Amino acid sequence: MVHIYGIKNCGTIKKTLEWFEKEGLEYTFHNYKKEAATEEKITAWIQKVSWETLLNKRGTTWRKLSEEEKEEVTDADAAISVMLSNNSIIKRPVIEWDDKVIVGFNEENLNDQITRS
Repeated sequence: MVHIYGIKNCGTIKKTLEWFEKEGLEYTFHNYKKEAATEEKITAWIQKVSWETLLNKRGTTWRKLSEEEKEEVTDADAAISVMLSNNSIIKRPVIEWDDKVIVGFNEENLNDQITRS
């Protein structure tokens, strides 16, 4: 089963869910606003993709952090702490299946990895 993590009103999440619907693929959606990502989940993702990949430094949540808070994010532990207190700062979507993780929406990548697995 594919698990997709994100925020329902996010444009990238909408594109991702539309892609899964178009492909006729089943998934479970986990909305950070209703069910926050846990430390265990974030840590597991970081074991598969880097914390730098998972942490969205291009979004508004990152920009709202103080310069001091941003400067403190220098390793996985600091990144996990920021992600736990601000799930919106996790790049979207996080797609999890068969012990694999994809971060971000890339149709070609999804075609290669999900429809062919």
